[in-house]
Amino acid sequence: MGQAHWGSFAEYVVVRHADINLVGLPDELDHPTAAALGCRFATAFRAVVSQGRVAAGEWVAVHGCGGVGLSAVMIAAASGARVVAVDISPGALELAQRCGATVCLDGGSLTGPGAVAAAVREATGGGAHLSLDALGSHATCVASVESLRRRGRHVQVGLLPAAQGRPALPMDLVIAYELELRGSHGMPAHAYPELLRLVTAGVLRPGDLITRTIGLDEVPDALTTMDRPTTGGMCLIEPR
Repeated sequence: MGQAHWGSFAEYVVVRHADINLVGLPDELDHPTAAALGCRFATAFRAVVSQGRVAAGEWVAVHGCGGVGLSAVMIAAASGARVVAVDISPGALELAQRCGATVCLDGGSLTGPGAVAAAVREATGGGAHLSLDALGSHATCVASVESLRRRGRHVQVGLLPAAQGRPALPMDLVIAYELELRGSHGMPAHAYPELLRLVTAGVLRPGDLITRTIGLDEVPDALTTMDRPTTGGMCLIEPR
């Protein structure tokens, strides 16, 4: 797909070490659902389930409801957790609610990471057990850490490019509350069977996150506007 190696929107691409990097898909999986799995849904699955160790009954905060964040909301809710979704887009929050979020917070109406974290702590009765920065910004990273209750777990899944500098994390709080900070990056091919089992069983519905379909001729414009607010959900590219 062009993240770690050269990729393209082509009919055929070279896959290095295909014997271990390709994943066989169940016959009953339709193409849109299969497309929605990578890389956002699979990335969120590992972040929530493997790295975040989500458990039923826990409070999970998801900061940023783009493709990864909405996937995380759906996965956490399906795992039996109560989810607080945070975003500045009304459309994204509406979709997060349909994906199972218990509470939706408009981050645009709150002043800074501290206010966002305070709102999450209030909504969860003391803080989230697990919080994810699914966007990748200094503000969402700090808000995620500050949203946690004692011995809570923060998972950084949104990328934080070095060009943006390094966020100033509240390490005093990390120490005092014995918080756990973990990173999560993608998902290895060998971990897909569990995800595919849940998708084919209908427990997880990544296809529900597709809200827009475009053709190949619309891809350049879509790529150049990825840094702008959207209506929420995933955009599917379909050859025509």
